[in-house]
Amino acid sequence: MVVENLLTAEEVDYYSTLYNSFLANKIDASRYRSDLSGADGEIEKITQIMVPSRLLPELLKKTVHQKSLQIARELLGYDINLDFDMMINKAPYTNTITPWHQDVAYWTDMPDKRAVSCWVAIDPAIKENGCMWYTPKSHLNPPLAHVQITHKGALKCEGSEAGSVCIELKPGSCVFHHGGTLHYSRGNSTAHHRRAFITNFRPVSMIALERERGIDHTSERKVKADG
Repeated sequence: MVVENLLTAEEVDYYSTLYNSFLANKIDASRYRSDLSGADGEIEKITQIMVPSRLLPELLKKTVHQKSLQIARELLGYDINLDFDMMINKAPYTNTITPWHQDVAYWTDMPDKRAVSCWVAIDPAIKENGCMWYTPKSHLNPPLAHVQITHKGALKCEGSEAGSVCIELKPGSCVFHHGGTLHYSRGNSTAHHRRAFITNFRPVSMIALERERGIDHTSERKVKADG
């Protein structure tokens, strides 16, 4: 589900400046920062920063968190709350794909499967820089088998652009997707960054269950071999 203009132009400027502070390490997120490409080079290709609101709690009161929470509750119910947030940036000219995957592959099994993510574009998100592709209705099927592409990299499964749709977004607009929706993005072949801010939501009771299991979305991920 696409929501246009979640953010005003002024709010996009706020998040853009904040994002650059994280990328430049002016806000130290090193303990929560990794390169999803799995590369060991000096240049991060796909920078992931987990739980930025833990480092900057004021984010919880800002528009991305407040508006996306409101919409998530309208979609899934009013027992829904924020589970975690993250930032994902594709650096210029890195041309590294984010492989096909389902978010549920990163998560522990839950008796209540309700979960939704909000992917907010901070820059224009287009095919050439890595906008999101989704396979419609894929969340209605059992999760696919996933493997890890490298020791430190992202998970992947089988998927194809054929039968999928790409969602291009202008800055400040967003797309919501279910935790079981199959998705991926192409690499960034442009001269500009492709920055996105993501919030993830699930029932309060399931968040509590995760924490009881020691899961706070900051530790090294585990691979689920199958659904």
